[in-house]
Amino acid sequence: MNSFSKTVLAVICGILILHIIGLFFLFSLIGAAAGSEKVVLPRNGVLDISLADYTLAEQTQDSPLPDVASLSFEMNRIVGLWDAVQAIEAAAADPAIQYIFLRPDGGTAGMAGLEELRAALLNFRKSGKAVVAFLEAPGNGSYYLATAADKIYLSSYHGATYQMFGITSQQFFLKDILEKLGVNVQLIRHGKYKSAGEMFIRSSSSAENREQYQAMVDASWKTFSGAVAQTRGITEEQFNDIIDNLRLVVPEDFLNYGLVDELMDRETLVNKLCTLAQVDKREDLHLVALPDYVQAKVVNVLPGRANVAVLFADGDIVDGKGQNLAADSFVQVIDALRKDNSVKAVVLRVNSPGGSVTASEKIRHELDLLGREKPLVASYGDYAASGGYWISCGCSRIFADATTLTGSIGVFSMIPDFSKVAGKLGVGVESVSSNKHGDILSLMRPFDAQETAYMQASVEDIYELFVNLVASSRGMEPARVDEIAQGRVWVGSEALEIGLVDEVGTLKDAVAYAASQAGLLYEGDYKVVSYPAVPTPMEQVMLLLGPLQEEPTVLADTPFEPMARSLKGLLEDNQPSGVFARLPYYLEIK
Repeated sequence: MNSFSKTVLAVICGILILHIIGLFFLFSLIGAAAGSEKVVLPRNGVLDISLADYTLAEQTQDSPLPDVASLSFEMNRIVGLWDAVQAIEAAAADPAIQYIFLRPDGGTAGMAGLEELRAALLNFRKSGKAVVAFLEAPGNGSYYLATAADKIYLSSYHGATYQMFGITSQQFFLKDILEKLGVNVQLIRHGKYKSAGEMFIRSSSSAENREQYQAMVDASWKTFSGAVAQTRGITEEQFNDIIDNLRLVVPEDFLNYGLVDELMDRETLVNKLCTLAQVDKREDLHLVALPDYVQAKVVNVLPGRANVAVLFADGDIVDGKGQNLAADSFVQVIDALRKDNSVKAVVLRVNSPGGSVTASEKIRHELDLLGREKPLVASYGDYAASGGYWISCGCSRIFADATTLTGSIGVFSMIPDFSKVAGKLGVGVESVSSNKHGDILSLMRPFDAQETAYMQASVEDIYELFVNLVASSRGMEPARVDEIAQGRVWVGSEALEIGLVDEVGTLKDAVAYAASQAGLLYEGDYKVVSYPAVPTPMEQVMLLLGPLQEEPTVLADTPFEPMARSLKGLLEDNQPSGVFARLPYYLEIK
């Protein structure tokens, strides 16, 4: 290609890039304008909670971009769990809200998030108003949430796929394929239950890993089945018999076994909703979407006389600066909270499987400084394990949901050796070092015995630090912590029994407790503020255009996607010598 052709091609590419950037900014402005538009609520309406229409996450956030692929300008709305709970509470006291219409199918929340939302719905019913649930293709999570309703209606149409088979955790093991490729993964760890890295060095689960996984899913199912049995007037044994013997085949089965109250088609459902709302025509039935109600009743509220801050520690704990739990950025937020005189108490909301030990220690140190000056309470979401527990175990009181995954007090380091891969590809690798172990982290040779012992010593030192940290924070003997540690993952209900948490409760419970510790005894005395600040639509666009944009993966929307996410979380620091305190997986409730 001659220089003129190259120049023309460069100009064309530049013009295209400018147009794309311009479109992104245009969409951002549209999104910002849409988000700032005031929501007008009807005088009489029904709060519509349809989890398929938005994402339930830790913090409320509007997407800056429309769905470009479908040429739709409908925003991908993200509703924070705290805001959703506050909206439900506001609806209970709002004379304009007649009842709640719950459509939980298609939601993406974790089990702990569903626990908190379900508790809010049960509290709403104490106001005398009803919750009506409608299901089309119930799964474990959607049915669990529906059991908070006064009435559960199920679509009468046949052909739906029901996914109520119990809770399953699936693991992948890559040892055999890695050996074929010539990759040797060197895993150094402390904790017989610390399963992070097992997928790379084994063909199947270790006995200890299998034991903890079984206990974990059994405890989560106990919470699920117990809630179903209590609300539907059956025993847990009866419910397990229904599930184990695959008795839910057609809609009529749900009705016959007492799991729903009525079967109905869409027209009958609309008529039922109109009757409950005391209106004659469909046009007079005003459904108020949860995100709109959040914006009108929660986001735009008058401030109280003092602030209780909810500090969201959400995501993998990583070194450096960036979004979520990047240590250098997160400690700046903690420092600002400590110096802010309007903030009287802080709730650390942890939803993290852990990550870098160095980053965890940085964050823990800053939180300790904060806790010396203001009440600091922890609230656990879906995960508060490994590094997530490291940063939060020093809080004055810890609240967890019954199904929160916590503990995992253990440490590992994982260094791959690609020397055989290079040999198979015909690539020669030669290192020249000033000292004996200069190329220890080159990834192009296996460790020798001395190097393995060196890495093991580092892991042992950090494990001892972790155990002593938990012991001093929780008022326990190190030997007792070591006994329940070893990398073992516990659900929240089990963690309460062994002393890793203080109470099974929601984020709202944690906020109320933290406020009381600051002398704020009534909700009108304070306003809850969220930290870190959610990026504006424009900031989100800049992040999308910048180097932090995540590249698509060929495993997206396949059964292997959870494995890819876990692998990315383990290796995203790009530090081959890193020592990690992290869960090896993500769990999703279908």
